[in-house]
Amino acid sequence: MSDKRYLGNIITQNPTAPAGPYEDGAASGVWSLAEAFAYTKAGLWPTAGNAAPIGVFSGGYAVSTLVNTLERITISTLGNSTDFGDQAVSRGYNAGGGSDVRGIEGGGTTGSSSNVIEFNTFASLGNNTDFGDLTVARFELAAASNNTRTLFAGGDSASSDNVVDYVTNATTGNATDFGDTTQTRRYQWSGAASSTRAVFGGDGSATYDDNVEYFTIASTGNGTNFGTLTDTFEYCSTCADATRAVWAGQSSRTTAMSYITIASTGNGTDFGDLTKSNNQMNNGNTSSPTRGIFAGGYFNNNVIEYITIATTGNSADFGDLTQTTRFMAGYSSGNASVQSA
Repeated sequence: MSDKRYLGNIITQNPTAPAGPYEDGAASGVWSLAEAFAYTKAGLWPTAGNAAPIGVFSGGYAVSTLVNTLERITISTLGNSTDFGDQAVSRGYNAGGGSDVRGIEGGGTTGSSSNVIEFNTFASLGNNTDFGDLTVARFELAAASNNTRTLFAGGDSASSDNVVDYVTNATTGNATDFGDTTQTRRYQWSGAASSTRAVFGGDGSATYDDNVEYFTIASTGNGTNFGTLTDTFEYCSTCADATRAVWAGQSSRTTAMSYITIASTGNGTDFGDLTKSNNQMNNGNTSSPTRGIFAGGYFNNNVIEYITIATTGNSADFGDLTQTTRFMAGYSSGNASVQSA
């Protein structure tokens, strides 16, 4: 018997190394546990038979008109969005997260601040259903989630802009107080999460902000300083995989993106640029374990762009929304956490 070590430590004469899309894919051959673990940790291990992550963009404004539509994409496949259903209560400036099974969105404005939380089931097209209420009605809030909890942080309200509350994704009911942000946070700041940590950053109060703070999702408590991004981010969006969170959206309307490593603390690093400056502010975002998605934007924009989160670089064209939309929530069954922008 030959002791030759084949490609990727596959014990087979004709190995097939993992290649995207990694959802509902396969890599033939017999693999060592170490190699399979390494690919899995990097988000590159195929999940044959598992549904590819679905991204949903909810509500927002088509130019200046409030819409209640839900649009859907399959994140691993380039193309235009399609209709998913409708919100139960039309609103924009909302925020979303959820689990692999459910999309959950909360807050926003219908003309006045909303405390409504709604959910949908990714596997079946249809309208949102009432989930419960936030502890404080507010808009321009951020959200971040793991598979168990969704956190709603900050936002513009009549009384408090530092509140953080949470829901348990698999149940329904009103949100529970989680803690406070390190400072008042609103004006479309944004968040993302790994399985253990939620990270939030961007505009604080009425001034542009480059600060990032983090929370341990499993335990309630106040935010802790993480570091600063490469620039001040206002009306921003964030996407994440298990390791990195990437911010896009600046008051100067440049195309820059900045990323952090979620498990550590420290300052952000340049990631690359979006292809379209119009897509830099007030866009919706979502993620799979490998791709980050930015959609829509302030200047009458229906463009969808994507990045590969594990490798720095510029975004590429993904497709188009069904209509020009901004100030909408985004979330996905990939459970990489999302928010509105």
